[in-house]
Amino acid sequence: METSGDNAILEIKDITKVFGAVTALKSMQLKVRPGRVHTILGENGAGKSTLMKILAGVYQPTSGSILLDGKPYAPANPQDAAAAGLTIVFQELSLCNNLSVAENILATREPTRAGFINDKALVRQAAAIVADLKLPISVQERVGDLSIAQRQLVEIAKGLSIDAKVVILDEPTSSLSDSEAEILFEIIAQLKARGVAVIYISHRMEEIMRLSDDITVVRDGSYITTRDKSEATIDELIALMVGRDMNEIYPPRDVPAPALTEKPVLAVSGLSSHDEFEDISFDVRPGEILGFFGLIGSGRSEVMKTLFGMTQPTSGTISIDGSAVTITSPVDAINRRVGFVTENRKEEGLVLSHSVESNISMVALDNYSNPFGFLKRRRERDDAKVEVGRLAIKTASLETSAGSLSGGNQQKIVLAKWLLTKPRILILDEPTRGVDVGAKFEIYKIIRQLAAEGTAILLVSSELPEVIGMSDRAVVMSEGRATAIVAGDQMTPEKIMSFATGFVL
Repeated sequence: METSGDNAILEIKDITKVFGAVTALKSMQLKVRPGRVHTILGENGAGKSTLMKILAGVYQPTSGSILLDGKPYAPANPQDAAAAGLTIVFQELSLCNNLSVAENILATREPTRAGFINDKALVRQAAAIVADLKLPISVQERVGDLSIAQRQLVEIAKGLSIDAKVVILDEPTSSLSDSEAEILFEIIAQLKARGVAVIYISHRMEEIMRLSDDITVVRDGSYITTRDKSEATIDELIALMVGRDMNEIYPPRDVPAPALTEKPVLAVSGLSSHDEFEDISFDVRPGEILGFFGLIGSGRSEVMKTLFGMTQPTSGTISIDGSAVTITSPVDAINRRVGFVTENRKEEGLVLSHSVESNISMVALDNYSNPFGFLKRRRERDDAKVEVGRLAIKTASLETSAGSLSGGNQQKIVLAKWLLTKPRILILDEPTRGVDVGAKFEIYKIIRQLAAEGTAILLVSSELPEVIGMSDRAVVMSEGRATAIVAGDQMTPEKIMSFATGFVL
């Protein structure tokens, strides 16, 4: 049953958007009602972000029309959209890292005195916004010094600092822990109570079923259907979204997990880093998937960056194949066949202006060099094609710039880049962040395949079901310490969360 849209505050009629030879949207339809959460559900590349950018004034539609509050709506830019009462929190962060939290939240709307920015008023107004939203961040901190999760909270505060009739949230929880997500859910409830319409984009099905009132499914740039949440099931929505049934979200192991008596390929003992983490010890065997879970600020990503040589420990040892090693840089790590899929793909994982092909092959260029110093371009291209096909990366061509693709397809390029190096140890820091359910399943299958081939995998995730569903064992972290290593019957949501919060059952 489709929802009625008689009192729609936002109505999209036959919107089409064409980029050169690519049609990103085809006759898209949407009716959004006030005081309700309307989720847009679709795979990466389905057109969700393109549609949201049209609503925000970033793109102009090729054809079609939009009504906002019953009036024609055609914003030329995000400032026009905000003035008309529509604001968006983008999945990809649009912050200035060299500015403070306050300066980012009120960018282009700074309070002035005698023609100059009033710094005290700026801090005061931003602090009031953050306090009202109950966000655990300081407005005077430099954004570049914050974690990805904290930056996401700043992005949310920036978007919600505008009094809007329609608020668009594009993957707002993709880098948030459960506790930060709960803060956002409370904010959404307050927006609904005020009669604000919320357009919500997420790939987390449990989250969608909890928050949504209406759910619209899009596929390959086209409108499929709109359902009332009360009349929809997760299995049905996934089938509509991907065009096929999915019986298992987490594929089973191809081969048994390695025994704990086997020799570890990587062993960490007493690893510490000033003010970030302390006395971290664990080991991982060839073919094992070792999960890492913790709330924001627990130090998970910081440990991974140290293992990859991006930062240096203050004490402790790292051993590979039983021998202590010193990894002073990512080059050292790569030479030891350690790969790292970073959570921050835009700043650390990709060269956005470069092509899909060059991003996939950049770490493995030595494989394509001939004795005269020239690249074997045909082999480079053939290998890139294989990875694009294996990970189902949606791109017009290998020459397409990585920055023009959706966030999920960018993430798959980062994974493809490391698969080409055939790593013995692969660090996956939030590997499915911003990736749809269908693409997650494909990535999970690749992870299982790598483990079956003997790759040791460190899987960092903020999604507890992902850690439980994919890991053989899991290291639980809290406030920079490893509070437990759990396996078997201990790997339950209740047990892991108790260790992550420091309240042990």
